[in-house]
Amino acid sequence: MDVMDYCKGLEMELTAWKAKLYDLTRKLDSLGSAEKEKILPNVEDLNMFVTEMTDRIEKLKTECPTEWSPIKKDIDDAHVDMRGKYEETMEYIGKASPVSIPG
Repeated sequence: MDVMDYCKGLEMELTAWKAKLYDLTRKLDSLGSAEKEKILPNVEDLNMFVTEMTDRIEKLKTECPTEWSPIKKDIDDAHVDMRGKYEETMEYIGKASPVSIPG
């Protein structure tokens, strides 16, 4: 796989993740302050994952290393961690919310 194709695909995926985080933030607004406090560290972690992945993608695009598989592995690992944190957060929001929220 070409580095630029990989980066383009990740950029599209990150755009989708940013939309999910925006929706998640909107759902948080419906929770009480005690529930928000419990889940806020997860949201901060998710935002950190997106920022890290964005930075690594930009690095790949500008530096264009000949051996980029270690960076790809880091990005893929961060993606798995982000997905897990997102699912955990959405599960909590669903349980904490008085109304069933699809997500």
